[in-house]
Amino acid sequence: MKKSDFGGASLRALALATALTAMALSAAPASAAPVPAAAAPATTASLLPVKTDAAKGAVLVTLPAPDADGISGRFLYQPSLSGGLGATPVGLDRAATGDTQVLVFRRVGKRVLAEFENFGFRAIGGTVEEQRTVRDSFPGSVVWSGEVASETPDGGFTVDLAGFLLRDAFNIAGSLKDAKQGGFKAAPTLSYVDLGHVGVFPDNLEFETRQTFTADDPGGEVSGIVPDARAVTFGVHHSFIRLPGPGFTPRAFDPRTGTSAQVLFADYAVGLDQPTVQRLVRRFRLEKADPTAAKSPVKKPIIFYVDRGAPEPVRGALVEGGRWWNQAFEAAGYIDAFRVEPLPEGVDPMDARYNVVNWIHRQTRGWSTGTTVVDPRTGEIVRGVVQLGSLRIRQDRMIFEGLLGADKTGKGGADDPIQIALNRIRQLSAHEIGHAIGLSHNFAGSVYGRASVMDYPAPLVKIDGDRLDLSDAYAKGVGAWDAFAIDWLYSEGAPGSDEAARLDRLARDAQAKGYRYVSDADARGAASAQPYGALWDNGADPVVELDNVMAVRRIALSRFGLNNVPAGSPAADLRRALVPIYLFHRYQVEAAVKFVGGVDYGYAVVGDGREAAPATPAGDQRRALAALVRTLDPAALDLPDPLLSLLSSGMSGSRDKAYAIEIFPTSGASVFDLPTAAETAADLPLSLLLTPARLNRLVEQKRRDAGQLDVAETVDALLTAVAPGGAQAEGRTGELRRRVRGRLVGDLVAVLDDKTLSPTAAAQIDAALLRYAKALAGWKGQGAEADQAARISRLLTSGDRKALAAPRAGAVETLPPGMPIGGEDCWFCAPGSS
Repeated sequence: MKKSDFGGASLRALALATALTAMALSAAPASAAPVPAAAAPATTASLLPVKTDAAKGAVLVTLPAPDADGISGRFLYQPSLSGGLGATPVGLDRAATGDTQVLVFRRVGKRVLAEFENFGFRAIGGTVEEQRTVRDSFPGSVVWSGEVASETPDGGFTVDLAGFLLRDAFNIAGSLKDAKQGGFKAAPTLSYVDLGHVGVFPDNLEFETRQTFTADDPGGEVSGIVPDARAVTFGVHHSFIRLPGPGFTPRAFDPRTGTSAQVLFADYAVGLDQPTVQRLVRRFRLEKADPTAAKSPVKKPIIFYVDRGAPEPVRGALVEGGRWWNQAFEAAGYIDAFRVEPLPEGVDPMDARYNVVNWIHRQTRGWSTGTTVVDPRTGEIVRGVVQLGSLRIRQDRMIFEGLLGADKTGKGGADDPIQIALNRIRQLSAHEIGHAIGLSHNFAGSVYGRASVMDYPAPLVKIDGDRLDLSDAYAKGVGAWDAFAIDWLYSEGAPGSDEAARLDRLARDAQAKGYRYVSDADARGAASAQPYGALWDNGADPVVELDNVMAVRRIALSRFGLNNVPAGSPAADLRRALVPIYLFHRYQVEAAVKFVGGVDYGYAVVGDGREAAPATPAGDQRRALAALVRTLDPAALDLPDPLLSLLSSGMSGSRDKAYAIEIFPTSGASVFDLPTAAETAADLPLSLLLTPARLNRLVEQKRRDAGQLDVAETVDALLTAVAPGGAQAEGRTGELRRRVRGRLVGDLVAVLDDKTLSPTAAAQIDAALLRYAKALAGWKGQGAEADQAARISRLLTSGDRKALAAPRAGAVETLPPGMPIGGEDCWFCAPGSS
């Protein structure tokens, strides 16, 4: 097949994969000399002989005779946390994994050095001289040394690894410092190797340590959790894993496929017509028993085990949701290739032989993740590790009680908040396991039929009269995109076939079917432009769905009250339950705003016909702006008086940290403050619309197309929406409109100080503010409405504009956290942040 038939990138991918397959047969980096077979440990009852000495606290490991370079074996080394801090903003959670390294032990005289080899820079297939120049240009890392304790008759030797195991392998001190939790340092006399938890197996060694870090200035997160915040003791686990053997074929990354480019390196031996930087996806080794069969059982299935610490019925839901992936593997030609089971009793979840879905507790709700232990030479996954935050399901239950009522909880029906939350956690299990088998997020999955569990799903709420229906809140099973991604990542062509052409054809077929893919980087952030990549949204048209979500919110708030928290709860809990319902539209707002200044770009490969990136049509941009303006309506931001009276119920005694963070702050007193809540809610669409990068895109799109929405039209639409006057100017919604008006004008003034703002956008905003000031000066109203109009007009024209943008005393500048505390804003989240 000619290069032009399927793209030069695919030919290069095939050549790269062929070279890497050969390289993977060697345990050494491409820039180093191959390791003689004699240097690799022989297959015995254990990876290496291990003895412990309780009196000395020693871990004595016997290594084979060194080769000519003094190397006594290579291993994958993986540190992880068996005991975490439980503080979401810090991130040192149980089951967290550190970087996977290729570790070599090198004997130099009477000493043994432990060194991490550098696989970020290679010379694959290059001459000895080419490999030498790469090796000498980029260093490895010698991280520890110890003395030879004894020698064996065959030239091997024994070394005490306790010192290696007790080093700060996880950079705990650095993580605590970065999180502003104090100047912690390792305390060797308060740390030890747990000799009762040593695992010696044919392909791995497992060691457990207890490591204490001390500081005189512990931060608030540490102080709120640890008995004595000046001394924090972590469980640090160390896995030594046999390097994977031959038979695995690396696969080059394709940007169209939603797979993870886990291995990125520079190859200095490639031709001058090829890029130096290369990327490999991460995937498990999966081999058919019959490689010639379209469908075949596998030699070794991928099995994930669910932590027995997860209680029922959660554990059963996690197992069930994780098993959805077998549908995709079956479609890719693998029979019974993927399984999920409860972790066998007595098995250490840190043991590298097991892929584990861990149940993680934190003081406040936090991320869930799916990570991998990967051979950095080839991208082969040797272990999958999932962390599921235990508080997420409780948060979801609270949201569904806010929508449907707490009286339905535990009844077992389709409207039981617990049952809906279990449906969510089934999807979460599949999502995080998806990361651990090599898939990235696809934040466009919601726009074509809930096509991917790798999206973040908002609950699908249907409206039946004045009833909210969540019977189909979450999809069941993996979606069409997921099936494609697994097929591309794991399927193999017939022996001898053109694999690069086959993979390219799969990607093109997915594009032809209308499958969309939007990555993390292009879906997050206030300035993101991809109109179909959003978190926690629903529907093919984000503008239509925003109107639907606003209707759901209106119905839920119209009957929100004591029935939405469990009987016997403090009435003050209503303030916490209110926030995700009052802000129920927040993520659909973020989805809809991407139509304004939107650019529909993809991840094309030259020659596939998808390279162009058109702007969102003008009609869609204006529809989105109109829908966003409707969210500013004071009537939508108001709450009924009976509910407002309930929301000021007090909370005595020690306060739960999560409660204090997750309620709407007030302007200074403990009484519920609706105007401040309304102002912060209104600032969400305003701040997103007025992001400088979005405004700059409007200028450029208008330059290229005179019919497009521009900055002047956008700003005028916003200012018109909050213009003074009207029947409600002095009614109950008048103050809410004035708060929104003040926030809008302040945001417009503030964005003018941003140095990245286009001069044209700045001029149009400035002109709009001056027109507004003139209109306000000529307004003939009375009372508070007239007073605010006069103040805004005076400050806009007096040279003291910044007084309008300055935070007012006690004002709230940010929304309460939606996504896990310490992270980004979302409510339904349990992301795979991997």
